[in-house]
Amino acid sequence: MKPQQCCVLIPSLSPDEKLPAYVKELLAADFGLILVVDDGSSAEYQPIFDEIAAWDRCAVTHHPVNRGKGAALKTGFSYIQEHTKLEGIITADSDGQHTVPDTLKLAAELGEKEELLLGSRDFSRNNPNVPPKSRFGNRMTSGVFRVLYGHWLPDTQTGLRAFHRGLIDFMMSVSGDRFEYEMNMLIQCSTAKIPMRPITIETIYHEENKGTHFHPIRDSWRIYKLLLGNFFRYSAASILSFLIDYAVLSILMFWVFKDKPDVTLMGIPFSFKALVATPIARLFSAPVNFLLNRDFVFKAGQDKNAVWRYIVLAVCALIVTTLVFGFLDHFVHANILHILLKIVIDVAMYMVNYRIQKAWVFPQKREASRAKGDKK
Repeated sequence: MKPQQCCVLIPSLSPDEKLPAYVKELLAADFGLILVVDDGSSAEYQPIFDEIAAWDRCAVTHHPVNRGKGAALKTGFSYIQEHTKLEGIITADSDGQHTVPDTLKLAAELGEKEELLLGSRDFSRNNPNVPPKSRFGNRMTSGVFRVLYGHWLPDTQTGLRAFHRGLIDFMMSVSGDRFEYEMNMLIQCSTAKIPMRPITIETIYHEENKGTHFHPIRDSWRIYKLLLGNFFRYSAASILSFLIDYAVLSILMFWVFKDKPDVTLMGIPFSFKALVATPIARLFSAPVNFLLNRDFVFKAGQDKNAVWRYIVLAVCALIVTTLVFGFLDHFVHANILHILLKIVIDVAMYMVNYRIQKAWVFPQKREASRAKGDKK
């Protein structure tokens, strides 16, 4: 896409001289519009915004009070939708971390298809430009995102992003008004099956990022509460189901089938009590787990097909768990080791089940994501 077809949206709070310098460079690169959102900056910074607003192909909107980066971006999206016909939207930060060549690179990669482009910095140890705390924080967040959502994004905290005009409604529906908005954007794109494509950009930190308005404790808490929220609810549901499952399993293994001899199937030895007790216990815990995951964890509503998908997953997981547990339990003799063995097996299945339930059993449709965002 040509720069003339794109709007560069810059949320800004208490900017310095880097902002007008960056805007001038963007104008020289022939972008169609440079839109700056003043997110509640004090009176001393208004001359900077007034200077930019006076230039051709520039616009400035103001928040009377600070509302957060997410709110500023949404204000910009709304302005672009209502006042322009530009096809491409590129978001950038005002602190000089994003170069004009990198902004042009995202514009060139941007097309009409539905995808989110992410300007991706180099956080490897080979890059001396990255402050250690920034490298650690980003690597950890990328790893957690990969485990929970199945996408490896080298830079989850980048502010340089681009998408086609057709995604504005979706982006405005994403919840969050502060720094957590950008993380929720990634989560919602993953949930709605919107492709996310990293584009390598230059890594720039001025004075180890001292000019950032990111609060390391407060804003990190918002981001990780959002990132791990579903997983914590899934864990709580799993623990409750675990208690039911193991209560029934213990009764069956240590009382009902206590003296039953082991069996051999196709030449392989199995613990009889494990083979029988495991599926019976799961009959008690699975309905509870299904209802909790549907209504409390993934909030899938009354999806009639979800129960059948859950049954297929539960049966497959049960077969694997039962056979593995039945075989290994044949070699275990102490009662406490029976339970510990079952815990190890279930924990191994834990993350696999989470990913499959999120992606297939209880998929969140685009409409559901949008409604959730509007409600918030």
